[in-house]
Amino acid sequence: MKTYHNLVETFASTLSKGSQIPLGEFEKLPSPELSKDAPVALIFSPHPDDEVIIGGLALRMLREMGVRVINVAVTQGSNRERQAERLQELQNCCDHIGFELLTTKPETGLEKINSNTREIESSHWQECVDVIASILKEHSPHTIFYPHSEDWNSTHIGTHHLVMDALATVPTDFSCHTFETEFWGAMDDPNCMIESSSKDLGDLLTALSFHIGEVQRNPYHLLTPAWMMDNVRRGAELVGGQGGDAPSFTYATLYKQGIWKDGAHQRSEQNRSIGANEQLSQLFD
Repeated sequence: MKTYHNLVETFASTLSKGSQIPLGEFEKLPSPELSKDAPVALIFSPHPDDEVIIGGLALRMLREMGVRVINVAVTQGSNRERQAERLQELQNCCDHIGFELLTTKPETGLEKINSNTREIESSHWQECVDVIASILKEHSPHTIFYPHSEDWNSTHIGTHHLVMDALATVPTDFSCHTFETEFWGAMDDPNCMIESSSKDLGDLLTALSFHIGEVQRNPYHLLTPAWMMDNVRRGAELVGGQGGDAPSFTYATLYKQGIWKDGAHQRSEQNRSIGANEQLSQLFD
């Protein structure tokens, strides 16, 4: 007779076997051919690895909508001895998954991206804001991804304010869809749940394994499926509505969707749960 003990033991056994899978030793995935005028999605990543951890929707936009996904490496981490290596790992990751890579500052990326810098080092902060604003103006993105304001890690929170401050400087006719992301600190009020197929999640984890130094230190890549399963539990209530029926998703990523328009940010009035076999275009109606 099957029991819940069997279920728990199977999860533990699977996790143990995952530690035997090689890191970053995989061939580049095939990517769709994009039109020359393909819309652009920018992922403002606080650290190398965030681009694929929260990249479920971005990957689907690339594959299903022909969107050009560019990962903006806001920082290359705070450990200067690892910055060059982390940048190479990031390049390998992006090459594998099909995202383009844009760095913010040669060799190091932006530094001291946190709320404290924003408050007391206004000159340095403004220089960083100008970098992000220039990227927004150059690429005129259809969509941007960036952390929500309470994502716990100081650089994640700093990146949120950096992007918002940069948006406030662009011309008022600039507009784009926005998706706030979470990793370290869960959002209280997401309004968008996007399912990832097992194939997509497997591809994201494979890409994540190219961040070899980081996942050797903390094998969070092996725990990402469990996190995305828990997102379904949370999203069923937070996005679907308290007491509602849960969707039959296995893996999902939660976002807070909005739009930047007329010089201001507005939260989307609709809550949406999009399955792996459903059309993404309904997100942008």
